[in-house]
Amino acid sequence: MAAAIEPGPWLCHVSGATRVRALAPHARRFGLHPLQTFQVGLGPTQLDGAWGALTAETTEAREAGLALAALLGLTAFDLADEGRPAYHAGAVMASGFLTTLHGAAAALVETAGAPREALEPLMRRTMENGFLPTGPHVRGDRETIDAHLAAIRELAPELERLYLALGEATERLLRT
Repeated sequence: MAAAIEPGPWLCHVSGATRVRALAPHARRFGLHPLQTFQVGLGPTQLDGAWGALTAETTEAREAGLALAALLGLTAFDLADEGRPAYHAGAVMASGFLTTLHGAAAALVETAGAPREALEPLMRRTMENGFLPTGPHVRGDRETIDAHLAAIRELAPELERLYLALGEATERLLRT
């Protein structure tokens, strides 16, 4: 699409993973990715409090990107072009996979007869507490973990691999 625009104006893309060179042949270019999830019809307030990843190849491009970020109310931070794929993967894990995690957790608590809505205050408090890890993996409570796995195998076996992978990842993070 950038190639179809006559060179001259500033071009900006808002993709998290795409490198700025995608805007070639334009020299006046930058990337500004709002680090936020959006829903159609909810309007610009969805940007309130959001950060924005700014990738600029020149001082002039950085100034243009900072001006756009300020106009949108974003807190901009510099991001190297080569870092965009890893940055965006992290964003997908934080947002997209959070919905997957909520869905899996909701399925499990519902099999026990608990309401899925009961998880939301827990998830919010975890964020408010700065994502401090808690639970049986932190305590090294193998008995509880084994009981979880037995229940998952019986009631939602499709979630066993997810539980194991997340447990292993949690334990690795605790060791670092």
